[in-house]
Amino acid sequence: MSWKASGLKAWMLQRVSAVYMALFLVYFLGVLLLCEPQGYVEWHAWLTSTTMSLATATFFLALLGHAWVGMRDVFIDYIKSFALRLTLLTLLALGLLMMALWVLRILLTGSYS
Repeated sequence: MSWKASGLKAWMLQRVSAVYMALFLVYFLGVLLLCEPQGYVEWHAWLTSTTMSLATATFFLALLGHAWVGMRDVFIDYIKSFALRLTLLTLLALGLLMMALWVLRILLTGSYS
């Protein structure tokens, strides 16, 4: 079985991204429950720290990859018209790219408003 033709890469991306997102959410909620930041300054310092910024960026990268694979598979399985499927996949890719750029801007500027 070929690595390219089997869909194994998409399957692995879906599983690995789901595991990372679950672990990130457990960590995030654990911090909120066990040592909740008390004010805006603490929140901002925690969220803009290098470690948290990288973890958050990785979370959103995993989320966007997970969404791409899931929606792509739904479109491929259920939309039979090639033109419609191509249009929807293009719109999905553009939408996910715009979200990625939005998240990147927020993470780089540290502006959460």
